Amino acid sequence: MRKPEPIIAEAEEIVLDTHLARVKAWKERTGGKAIGFLPVYVPREIITAAGMLPVGVAGGGDQVEIIRGDAYFQSYICQIPRSVIEMGLIHRLDCLDGMIFPATCDVIRNLSGMWKMLFPDKYVHYLDVPHNHDPDVGGRFYEHELRGIAKDLGDMSGVEVTDERLAAAVALYDENRALIEQLYDLRSAQPELVPTAELYVMMRVGYSLPVDEHNDLLREYLESIRASDRKVLDQARVVVIGAFCEQPPLGLIKTLERAGCYIVDDDLLLGAHFVPEQIGGGPSPWRALVDAWCLHGHHTASRYVHGENKGKYLVDMCRERRAEGVIFCAPSFCDPALLEQPMLQDALDEAGIAHTNFKYAENTAQFHSIHEQSGTFADSIKLWSEAS
Repeated sequence: MRKPEPIIAEAEEIVLDTHLARVKAWKERTGGKAIGFLPVYVPREIITAAGMLPVGVAGGGDQVEIIRGDAYFQSYICQIPRSVIEMGLIHRLDCLDGMIFPATCDVIRNLSGMWKMLFPDKYVHYLDVPHNHDPDVGGRFYEHELRGIAKDLGDMSGVEVTDERLAAAVALYDENRALIEQLYDLRSAQPELVPTAELYVMMRVGYSLPVDEHNDLLREYLESIRASDRKVLDQARVVVIGAFCEQPPLGLIKTLERAGCYIVDDDLLLGAHFVPEQIGGGPSPWRALVDAWCLHGHHTASRYVHGENKGKYLVDMCRERRAEGVIFCAPSFCDPALLEQPMLQDALDEAGIAHTNFKYAENTAQFHSIHEQSGTFADSIKLWSEAS
């Protein structure tokens, strides 16, 4: 059995490879096609059922210098659209046969239109989602949307997305979700065993691997950390929230942990665990996917829920995970996250839960001020909790 460190090293090498060598190798080995998708949530089950490889595109981070991408978007928006455009223009994404852009915000909607103009020979789809979550109203619209994507992808790959193939794909991703939830639960119970920087890498490597290979790697990692002898540290238990779309650099996550924070829950790479429950097959895998979005989707600023008591989910999360504080970690100019943040802060204030906030960009390279701020926050939590 391997130790956790070589597993993480292998996964991190894949995660940081913006040339997508593993995706290219899969295409050469199988002759299949690859479809890229952006955060926050895309039903990867449909892409897999069409015989294709779903590939998560989470931006170039600090690995790609943005030059051309700045010419296509205004300066007062988040970083990820410029980063993705840059990766496309410098041919880092040439191995992708298409892109699916989920309905996250106006910026991503505009990015999908820009992609159509820049790469007219590639498949592009803007995945619209219902704002009415009644399965018989918005659900009917969403099922029509999913079946349309399945028809497009099946025509491209030559593999029809039948009920049987979709049900098999749902089962594979249910296994994937279960493994990720095991990691989240283990991190909450014993955060010294599952550093969030490692958990993040283990989730994100699944954006470049077939789901069965990712499941095998997750199982190996789980087995290795359960057998490890990592020591407990005197850290503050915090929830990190706001990074559901543009992802922070790995160094930022490591900085929070080095500053004295045990991150016990988060919305990092939300698309990988957007539906925490098992979707299941049921009488119809299509209906199972629809209900997953409408009835069981994760709380996030980009998902409208009518009548929702903003902030209740975050307070409940803190209590369930025994978190002592919340760090609002949102990308600069992220309208959904920054508009929701004051409402979440009010809920935390009412519940007596400490919080702090800062902003970042995916290519942030200097973490000194973040280390000082998060370290001071962690110290204050420990001091006040001991005093009380």
